[in-house]
Amino acid sequence: MSTVFTASRLRGASLVLLGVAISGCGTIKGWFNDTKKENIEPPTPLAENFTPSISVTKVWSARIGKGAEKTGADSRPAYADGKLYAASTTGEIEAYDAATGKTLWSKRLGSRHGFLIHRGPNSVRWGGGPSVDGDLVVVGTLEGTVQAFNAGDGSERWTAQLSSEVISAPAIGGGMVYVRTNDGHIVGLDRADGSRKWVYDRATVPLLTLRGNSPPVFADGVVYSGEDNGKVVALRTSDGAPLWEQVLSAGEGRTEIDRLQDVDGEIAVADNVVYAVGYKGQTQALSAQSGRPLWTHELGAYGGVALSASQVYLTDTDANVYALDLRTGSSQWKQDALKYRWLGEPAVQGDAVVVGDLEGWVHWLSINDGKLLARERVSEAPIKSAPVVVGDMAYVETIYGDIAAYRVGK
Repeated sequence: MSTVFTASRLRGASLVLLGVAISGCGTIKGWFNDTKKENIEPPTPLAENFTPSISVTKVWSARIGKGAEKTGADSRPAYADGKLYAASTTGEIEAYDAATGKTLWSKRLGSRHGFLIHRGPNSVRWGGGPSVDGDLVVVGTLEGTVQAFNAGDGSERWTAQLSSEVISAPAIGGGMVYVRTNDGHIVGLDRADGSRKWVYDRATVPLLTLRGNSPPVFADGVVYSGEDNGKVVALRTSDGAPLWEQVLSAGEGRTEIDRLQDVDGEIAVADNVVYAVGYKGQTQALSAQSGRPLWTHELGAYGGVALSASQVYLTDTDANVYALDLRTGSSQWKQDALKYRWLGEPAVQGDAVVVGDLEGWVHWLSINDGKLLARERVSEAPIKSAPVVVGDMAYVETIYGDIAAYRVGK
C-alpha cells in the first residue's frame, strides 16, 4: 500500500493532499477539502448587485445523514418514476417524493461516528450511488460491497462483495449492474441476484491518483468508463472484454504529481459519440464504435461533461466554465466570473447550465453565451456532484447531505 502525501499546493488545481493511506494506491483528495490554506487561491467574490433574469424557486429541502462528507465519494441523488433516492456515508438510504420531498421509505444499515462502531453485514458506509433502474436501486459502500434494494419499499434484494471500495455510482442496463471499484476494476454483476459475471482488471492504477472515480456509463449495449491511467475504455457487456481504449491524459512530467492523468468525471454518450475529459489532459469526442477521436480540445478538468443539443459544457481546473461546439470542439464561450469557486460537475437544464460551488451556491448560466442567470444557496457546504435535472426541476446535494429541489421558470 502506497503512502498519501500531506498539505501541498498543486499549480492550477488547488488540491489538498491528506495524510491517510487509501487502499490500492496513493490518493489525492479533491478541491473541496480545505480552501482556507494560505496557498489556495480565494474564491472569486459573487457580485453583490446581481439581479436574476430567470425565476428559481426552492420547492423543498431535506438532509440525508452526513452525506459523502470528505470521502471523495459520489454524493449525487438518483431519480426515477417521480422518486428521488439518496444515500449517506453514515448508513442512511432514503426515497423521497420528488415533487414534495416527503420521505417514502428510509433505511439505516449502519452507524458511524468517526469510525465504524461495528463491522458486519449491517455496518455500511454508502459511497457509490445510488443508481436506479425500474424496480431496482443499487448503491456501493466504502467497504467494497454493493447492495440492491427494491425501489418501491426499500426491501433488500441482494448483496455482492467486491475487491475494493466503491465511490462512484454503478450503471444498470442489459440485465446487468456495472461497478467501478477504487482499485481499478470494473465488475459486471447479474441484475437479478448480484452474482459476478465478469471482472475487467487490465487497467493500471498509477502510484498517485486523484480521489474520485468515473462512474461507468451503459449505452447501446456497451459500458464506458474513465480510468486513473488517463484512458477511456469501452467494454463488451456480455463478458467485459475491451472493445477499445483511448488516451485522454498522457501523464507526463518529472514527479508523480506532474504525471497525474485521471479521467474521473462523468462521461456522456449521445448519437454514437462518447464525450470525455481528462485531468491535465484533453477534452475529446470519440467514436462509440472504435474510440477514434473525432475532435480534440486542449482543455482538462477533474469533473465531467454535460451536453445540450449543440454544445459540450465543462469546468476547467480553475473553475472557469466553457462551452464547446458538439460537432467540432471549437470554443463557443468562457465564463470566468466563478473562477476559483471550485465548481462541481455541470448539468444542462433547458437553456441553462447549472452547477454548484464550494460554498453551497447553485448557479444557472445561459447556454448561449455563459451569462449568469440566477443563483441560489443550498447551504454553506460544497457541492461536488452534478445536479439532477428533471424537466423544470433541479435536485442538488452537498457533500454533507443537504438536498434542495429547485423549480426553474422564465
